[in-house]
Amino acid sequence: MKKQLLSICIVLGTMAFAQSSDGPRFGVKAGSNLSSISGSDTKSKVGFYAGAFVNVPISDALSLQPEIVYSQQGTKAKGDYEMATYTIKNMQQNLDYINVPVMVRYNATPEFYLEAGPEFGLLVNAQAKGDINGQTYKVNNKDSLRTFNFGAGIGLGYKFTPNIGINARYVAGLTEIAKINLGDSSKNTNLQLGMSYSF
Repeated sequence: MKKQLLSICIVLGTMAFAQSSDGPRFGVKAGSNLSSISGSDTKSKVGFYAGAFVNVPISDALSLQPEIVYSQQGTKAKGDYEMATYTIKNMQQNLDYINVPVMVRYNATPEFYLEAGPEFGLLVNAQAKGDINGQTYKVNNKDSLRTFNFGAGIGLGYKFTPNIGINARYVAGLTEIAKINLGDSSKNTNLQLGMSYSF
């Protein structure tokens, strides 16, 4: 499955390059995340992302942009909990992903563009954190979560110059992140806002 996916991306990139007189442009990007995990008792958590991309023109209006991005995601609990003699506060789930979005970009104007495409994620670290009776505890819970994450992204951007731009993107998770489903959905959601620089 992973080999087939890589082959498709390579073929698409080769086709795109062959149909355009402009060569690919490499770049870097970074910004902030406002992420959460679906569920009635969760709220958004702030993190950051940073990565690199290559933009391959297909035509004057279309391009293909594969990326590789380190992304801090997760969620926070909405409230505090009382369990027997324990008071649990400030609970949050931290998730670190290496994400590979593959965006198809439509250039509505030379400066403004729209984009959409799939995102493939690899969970590299997971940590649950909270205060129990006034003392902070952290635990690695990666083993209880799925390593692979799949989502769909949609976004828009504006280029101030041919090299510098801003971008906003929303990614909705399509796969459950928990290995054991206890009845509640557990899918990632992520709103990104950042800047990019093309070489």
